[in-house]
Amino acid sequence: MDDLPKLALSIRQPWAWAILHAGKPVENRSWSTNLRGPICIHAAKGMTMAEYAETRQFVWSLGIKDIPAFDAIRRGGIIGVADLVDVVTHHPSPWFFGPYGFVLANPRAVPFISVKGALGLFDWRKNLEISPC
Repeated sequence: MDDLPKLALSIRQPWAWAILHAGKPVENRSWSTNLRGPICIHAAKGMTMAEYAETRQFVWSLGIKDIPAFDAIRRGGIIGVADLVDVVTHHPSPWFFGPYGFVLANPRAVPFISVKGALGLFDWRKNLEISPC
């Protein structure tokens, strides 16, 4: 856990899964950032069946059929790491909807760490719930 990046970006599922497992190279945001470098991918706790179905249909249209079932997708914690290499307003990827795209490289899954999310880029360790001894 100590070797993970300090900052995380909370992303609704199954979009977070797609970054790690389906080649999604860009995360769409309404805001920009100057930050570059490794960040943790936090899977937000919320995900409706409608969001899941819409994303599954989009993923299937790209030829990716192995999306996990609704109940199997981990939520509410750190699920991976990726390098934030650029922020763009245009991108050739079908995953880009804008207005800003956080271009991500080298995505890799990590063991799940349950932690509360937050808006923007956040220090996820501050949200860890410490169990009393």
